[in-house]
Amino acid sequence: MNLSTRGLSRTAIALGALSFALSAASPASAHSRATADIVDTARGHGDVVSFTFDDGPNPADTLRLLDVLRRHHVKAVFCLWGDHVVEHPDVVRRIVAAGHTLCNHSMHHDDLSALTPEQIEADLVATSAAIRRAVPGARIPYFRAPFGAWGQTPEVAARLGMQPLGWQLAITDWEPPGTDVLVQRLRDGITPGAVVLMHDGGGDRSQTVDAVDRIIPELRAQHWRFTLPQPPGHAD
Repeated sequence: MNLSTRGLSRTAIALGALSFALSAASPASAHSRATADIVDTARGHGDVVSFTFDDGPNPADTLRLLDVLRRHHVKAVFCLWGDHVVEHPDVVRRIVAAGHTLCNHSMHHDDLSALTPEQIEADLVATSAAIRRAVPGARIPYFRAPFGAWGQTPEVAARLGMQPLGWQLAITDWEPPGTDVLVQRLRDGITPGAVVLMHDGGGDRSQTVDAVDRIIPELRAQHWRFTLPQPPGHAD
């Protein structure tokens, strides 16, 4: 093989490696990891729990919640309502800057269960676009259906690279019963591996923030660990 041929060969190998790397990093490759299985389990074994928060961003309570989670060194998932993202992009940036994980929670918090796949996709794409206008390049690994009304959303979300995210415990904090009641519901309801659904938006969620502030030290004292939900492609 002469020098010219060897040079061409090296160039071909380099181009092939680059092509492979770009393919591996492409959206289609990333999207293939998600499945239509609804994840409701925290990653890890033993006494692990995942905290997730719906319907934000909501400046009054989301920002205080971020302070609480920072003080207690807990990372959570924030399921974002698209209309609120458009209103408060700065709060979305604060969520991401704090190292939390994002979840698409639809554009208008409508019941999507009766919609066609095309209608669902339009909604989810618009929501993700709104999030990425606030935070360009943001990772959005999860989707949660409003009201838990799934319909055909799991399949559509998976095609878009988002793992459907469910829950094992919802503490009904959308009807604020008082902080003490919410703390007790967390004490009584958390089981090993649970994904817990709470709210930082959609109304006054100050009681939820106070409950989270109180329950984390209690759980830590009992050797619970706070993890994220099972990642895309790892549904149990």
